[in-house]
Amino acid sequence: MRLPVSSEWATIRDHVVTRVPLPAAAVDAMFDDGRFHDQDGPLAPDAPYVSGGSVWFHRDLPDEAPVPFAIDVVHRDAEVLVADKPHFLATIPRGRHVRETALVRLREQHDLPDLSPAHRLDRPTAGLVLFVVVRERRGAYQNLFRDRRVDKTYEAITPYDPALPPRQIVRSRIEKERGIVTAREVEGEPNAETLVELVDHRDDPVLGPIARYRLTPRTGRTHQLRLHLASLGVPILGDSFYPVLHDVPLDDFRAPLQLLAAHLAWPDPRTGERRSVSTRRTLQAWDDPDGWLAGTAGP
Repeated sequence: MRLPVSSEWATIRDHVVTRVPLPAAAVDAMFDDGRFHDQDGPLAPDAPYVSGGSVWFHRDLPDEAPVPFAIDVVHRDAEVLVADKPHFLATIPRGRHVRETALVRLREQHDLPDLSPAHRLDRPTAGLVLFVVVRERRGAYQNLFRDRRVDKTYEAITPYDPALPPRQIVRSRIEKERGIVTAREVEGEPNAETLVELVDHRDDPVLGPIARYRLTPRTGRTHQLRLHLASLGVPILGDSFYPVLHDVPLDDFRAPLQLLAAHLAWPDPRTGERRSVSTRRTLQAWDDPDGWLAGTAGP
């Protein structure tokens, strides 16, 4: 916590109670437990305010609904680990998810304290995420994604519309405002592009006409694939955001979003050698529609 340049507060504790969303008694208990530190160690409750200084503390972890699905590793070498993430597991700690995230699970399961993600997948999306094992190499791999040198392919299950062409490129301008969970398409120069290819379709006795698509994003805007398919009139099955936002409890693991990061390919930053991996997961609405709707099988 960075302390503002100000003479308003006599003690650090007086300022902390205005910043931390906890009762003052809880803040006092944290000071008593030595949980607030500066660079020299634990701070006393009456430690004088330091204008422009910094304070470190560990907040209490929120109660988290356990995600009852395993995360797998499909590739590991001296520099990277590629995980096959289940639906409902966030990539990194954020908001109400800390321990129940791919990063924390993998650090603990594989004793890799410096593990860090080179990119992210949304919590509802399953599939491949590349993590960097060695901290000093993180920038090299993040730059691969920044420079669009990583090939990413996704699969999605949607309603089937025979009027749509089997192959098309969707371009639009997508904007995401801070504090709003959904993104939106707006007028203006396109900043998002996706190749959409129909792989298969069938009339399912449970779901009706459904389609299986291969999606190749040429850009990486927030919720790009979900927005582009919704804009075509074939929103991804299980999508609680698009085209209409629905409130789904965090511990409701039924009907997962039918979007899967299926393939990753990248050049080794040191040698240029091409590497590629594929998911071991499948999309349940295609393979087991009854189980997907009933929530009787895990993603």
